[in-house]
Amino acid sequence: MHIAKGIEMLEITVPVMGGTDTFCPALIWDEAGAVLIDTGVPGAAQKFKEAAAEASVPWDLVRTILITHQDIDHIGSLQALLEQSQSKITVFAHEIERPYIEGDKMLLKLTPDAVAAAEAALPPSVPEEWKRAFLHILAHPPKGRVDQTLTGGEYLPIGGGITIIHTPGHSPGHLSLYHHTSRTLIAADALTVRGGQLSGPDAAATPDMATALQSLHKFAEFEIDQVICYHGGLFRGDVNRRIAELAQGDH
Repeated sequence: MHIAKGIEMLEITVPVMGGTDTFCPALIWDEAGAVLIDTGVPGAAQKFKEAAAEASVPWDLVRTILITHQDIDHIGSLQALLEQSQSKITVFAHEIERPYIEGDKMLLKLTPDAVAAAEAALPPSVPEEWKRAFLHILAHPPKGRVDQTLTGGEYLPIGGGITIIHTPGHSPGHLSLYHHTSRTLIAADALTVRGGQLSGPDAAATPDMATALQSLHKFAEFEIDQVICYHGGLFRGDVNRRIAELAQGDH
């Protein structure tokens, strides 16, 4: 979906446990290059290339991949995209997230209890081969290199300018981004869209909800016309007012 000049919301639909799920990463570009924000689940690399082509952005224009945080559905196709790209790509992530993305540490949410709970929650209708594949991914999560680390506050001169915002809570090094020329907030998992309404982070996937809500106050310094949420997609409206409500715990 075209958002404004130099920014596209990709819609990546993948099969999940016999059904489908859709993620909404962002692609920002200008003549000098493009930055892809997050890489979906394992096995989605080709879908990213196709989505970029539909947005009229040649894949070889992608010079940067920015990973907002360590969760599997954000890092899943990172390594495949790097291996399949002809041009050199620089990977950014928060310094806290780097060892998890690179596989030096186990992903924080993949504790033995969490994996056991995920296995128990699988419905009986899920085919056995899907279950085996799912559990294999949890036991051997994807990984990929990180070339440069961020801490929050950095400005990237790409596609009209991007400011990096450290928004911990959903994960310790979670990043959101603000695209200046379109006044678009790329919230990653700091916010969601549910039933057409802008909502807070998913409580079930957010270990530190208090910190996550506190992080929302950081968005107040930006004039925001629209939000791209990784889960739920695009929200337009009185964005700053709604985020202020969510930061106060008004759901």
